[in-house]
Amino acid sequence: MPGESLFNALEPLLERVNKPIQYVGGELNSTVKDWHVGGHGPGGEELTTRWALMYPDAYEVGVPNQGVMILYEVLNERADALAERTYAVWPDMEAQLREAGLPQFTVDGHRAVRDFDLFGLSFSTELGYTNMLTALDLAGIPLHSVDRDVDDPIVVAGGHAAFNPEPVADFIDAAIVGDGEQAVLTVTDIVGEWKAQGRPGGRREVLLRLARTGGVYVPAFYDVSYLPDGRIQRVAPATDAPGVPWRVAKHTVMDLDAWPYPKQPLVPLAESVHERMSVEIFRGCTRGCRFCQAGMITRPVRERSITGIGEMVERGLAATGFEEVGLLSLSSADHSEIADLTKGLADRYEGTQTGLSLPSTRVDAFNIDLANELTRNGRRSGLTFAPEGGSERIRKVINKMVSEEDLIKTVAAAYGAGWRQVKLYFMCGLPTETDEDVLQIAELAKRVIETGRQVSGRRDIRCTVSIGGFVPKPHTPFQWCGQLGVEETDARLLKLREAIRADKRYGSSIGFRYHDGQPGIVEGLLSRGDRRVGRVIEAVWRDGGRFDGWSEHFSYERWMRCADEQFAAMPWDVDLAWYTTRERGETEVLPWDHLDSGLDKDWLWEDWQDALDETEVDDCRWTPCFDCGVCPQMGTEIEIGPTGKTLLPLTVLGSGRQELLEHQH
Repeated sequence: MPGESLFNALEPLLERVNKPIQYVGGELNSTVKDWHVGGHGPGGEELTTRWALMYPDAYEVGVPNQGVMILYEVLNERADALAERTYAVWPDMEAQLREAGLPQFTVDGHRAVRDFDLFGLSFSTELGYTNMLTALDLAGIPLHSVDRDVDDPIVVAGGHAAFNPEPVADFIDAAIVGDGEQAVLTVTDIVGEWKAQGRPGGRREVLLRLARTGGVYVPAFYDVSYLPDGRIQRVAPATDAPGVPWRVAKHTVMDLDAWPYPKQPLVPLAESVHERMSVEIFRGCTRGCRFCQAGMITRPVRERSITGIGEMVERGLAATGFEEVGLLSLSSADHSEIADLTKGLADRYEGTQTGLSLPSTRVDAFNIDLANELTRNGRRSGLTFAPEGGSERIRKVINKMVSEEDLIKTVAAAYGAGWRQVKLYFMCGLPTETDEDVLQIAELAKRVIETGRQVSGRRDIRCTVSIGGFVPKPHTPFQWCGQLGVEETDARLLKLREAIRADKRYGSSIGFRYHDGQPGIVEGLLSRGDRRVGRVIEAVWRDGGRFDGWSEHFSYERWMRCADEQFAAMPWDVDLAWYTTRERGETEVLPWDHLDSGLDKDWLWEDWQDALDETEVDDCRWTPCFDCGVCPQMGTEIEIGPTGKTLLPLTVLGSGRQELLEHQH
């Protein structure tokens, strides 16, 4: 029977696999609704719209994901819908499921994923694509959308990688670009109405209804033609798909206070990568870092109010029992009321073990008062800053407006206030970068250690340098640039490691962590690829590719071999380098041009030219508009405080809980 629990059949397998608890479900605040929660129509038609939501990685990585958690709760609040979660199963469980003839299942009701109406996948990184194919295959859903029938789930991609879904266009039915909260409700309405009508016109009809909204991209309704040299000539709506728009617009939720999710955050049974309750304090970023896709595609900035944040924290802590609150955003210290917010929360939870944390903090937004409020009730951990580029010149190229003196002043304040450990994050392979730019990282780290020793009077000062490889992303000014090759990246990193170790005065105090160039070049292929790259992904998966975001499972050799084989069989002269290290021209049609992030392509090109000229651009939150296109094109605007409101001086232990409840209502 559809919707039946598979747990009795799954249970014997659990003792044969590692970390069986990740497949058990039953977490605090999880939901299992009746399969027929919406009932039936007069003709027996199904009135329940059912979503299986997947973060295509291991449970420990996927369960804290805010995006999936929010959609899970938004959907389950509806009386005519249900949502359950599924995650990528490890290879040992995959083998057990195949041997037992059991499908991909949800962790909530242990129901077969194929029984659901929609299979939604949230991709924060392209390296999860092979895990999607494993899930589809285990679920019994045909890999290619063209082979699916009316009884197969509609496969929907979302998340940041969905801003260029072309590499997986053969495998998905649709993609939702941008914020998902309102979008999934619209999709639920359309699918629910189609089901209530008896599913007229079959699968094609419901996909046409979704595509005609202008906010759901259905790749099957778009034809791609190519020039003889392999570049894209045109992406156009198919002639047999009337009413399908030329461009698909991203979704933007404007009033974040109206969407205070998650209200009941999930508490994992097994250990996860983030053991905390998190609140998104604002969405979007206008700092204009040219490498940062997240900042570009989430414009404009929309702040949650200080009171809205306070209510979410209070409710979330009561619902979870967590002792740490993460104040999340792309640049949390930029919230217009961050000082009042952190002081208010620290006051409210005085006398408890509740600590506050921010993701990596901008050097120019950090101050000791802020840091002290963050650690007042919790533990004092290391501080993380992200200068991104080693030299002043390269930071101008990437528009990361942080000077070396800014960094030294900031770490001096931190070490002087009692911190012993600072982590610095940089990138290697940035446009126009030279060996000298990267070697400046070593000099900067040495200055940080020397400064820390001077202001603290101690020798046990530590600095960890963490290096990530730069991958050009769609919808950024760097979408045209050539990526640094694997050999060049590794050679540059080797020189940097030697420079750090060469000076015995500092070498033992500086930790050095880096990723080699191999995963980055594969991510680059998937980030800026077109539909032809789908054949490479499938070939890698069929060859055993799984969990490509995990170093112990990633095989560069497999990706290179499969890419060479697939590209050699194509009628165009394209290869891995063509997709990664080649620089694009201004007029080239890019695979994602028909997906509208709101950013004007001419503005992005001008910003790319500014980067080459080492010209910096200010943050438009505090300066006149730079005409990137988002606000007028999307009918949106920057929404920032200050609100002038303050947090009520309550504590979870005090008498103010009732007052807070009355304030909320």
